[in-house]
Amino acid sequence: MTPFLDIDPDTGFGLENLPYGVFSTDKEPPRVGVRLGEFVVDLAVLESHGVVGVPGAGRQPVFDKGSLNAFMALGPDVWEAVRSHLQELLSTEGSPALRDAATLRQRAIVPLANVTMHLPARIGDYTDFYSSRQHATNVGTMFRGPENALMPNWLHLPVGYHGRASSVVVSGTDVVRPSGQQKPDDDAPPVFGPSKLLDIELELGFFVGPGNALGEPIPVEEASRHIFGFVLVNDWSARDIQKWEYVPLGPFLGKSFATSISPWVVPTAALAPFRVEGEPQGAEAGNPEPLPYLRQSEPRSLDVDLAVALETTAMREGGTAPEIVARSNATNLYWSPEQQLAHHTVNGCNARPGDLMASGTISGEEKGTYGSFLELTWRGSEPIDLPGGETRTFLQDGDRVVLSGEASRDGRRVGFGEVSGTIRPSRT
Repeated sequence: MTPFLDIDPDTGFGLENLPYGVFSTDKEPPRVGVRLGEFVVDLAVLESHGVVGVPGAGRQPVFDKGSLNAFMALGPDVWEAVRSHLQELLSTEGSPALRDAATLRQRAIVPLANVTMHLPARIGDYTDFYSSRQHATNVGTMFRGPENALMPNWLHLPVGYHGRASSVVVSGTDVVRPSGQQKPDDDAPPVFGPSKLLDIELELGFFVGPGNALGEPIPVEEASRHIFGFVLVNDWSARDIQKWEYVPLGPFLGKSFATSISPWVVPTAALAPFRVEGEPQGAEAGNPEPLPYLRQSEPRSLDVDLAVALETTAMREGGTAPEIVARSNATNLYWSPEQQLAHHTVNGCNARPGDLMASGTISGEEKGTYGSFLELTWRGSEPIDLPGGETRTFLQDGDRVVLSGEASRDGRRVGFGEVSGTIRPSRT
């Protein structure tokens, strides 16, 4: 189908994508829309005029709220019905209800440049996994040596920790340099102050849809029906704070100060053409066979290209474009989103609409595919060269990091947009 709006034919935001987001304008409060090219289609307006209906919602509006939670809770059959209707409604071949209604079209179609984006959901809980084998191997090699790089449990289950939902922020939000305890000298007492080893983590996250009741696990083969859609995630990390606090209970202040996500949620259905097998699991590949509750018959990986760009203050003031410092791909994840969700709930933990789950840092086998500065500079021993003679090991105040992503195959493109954040000085 061809959209009736005049959009770039090479956009990653065509009818095959239609990602959902929460936006506001100067005159209206936050509500739900979908992105089509460089426009936002206001679903709250279309719903109020009866042009878009939501099966199962009854008389209650779904899209006039400041979050996607109500829509996420309705499940995949409703998501697909609404998505199919929108694809038809916004196409040249589809319904004239919007195309030929000038007044409604003027209200419902807003230029992207005129909107402010917000968090797409009320995030009740946030879980971060550790699902890239190469990333886990790199970090383990640095701190334990190559012979003990992977912990004994890593190839048997998706390792994760419970993050801080209150500090998840939308793209464009500044990140204040965190302070905390550090122990730079093994033979001296800990010190307190701003983190000196501030880092990023290139991740792919997903939002939970209907979820499950307490005590009722989500089987891995049904997990995809509980995944509403995907976003880019930058799980900012203070490595010096993290190193000192990590033992024995894992991440805390080194992670909880900020996690940035992209504003547009790419529907799970839009990524179906980009499913690939990924890294094999099981004895034939020389890996342990996952326990039965983690065995997944459908292709586990998503072929999504990812990039990390860095812009320093000097580059910004000099008009130099951000420098791409890494390129990776979501196929570098060993554990799939479905396996992550199945494992998360196998003990009966209840996942709820709007819960966010992230993959952990995504790193490939080559240095240029590593998803963190910890790996790219190998603990700071190999600085990154930047335009103008600058170098970086970890982030400095004023640095802006931009993560981007796109799936592309056989002429079909599905964009994620970007997630960005600028480092501001510590307030301690």
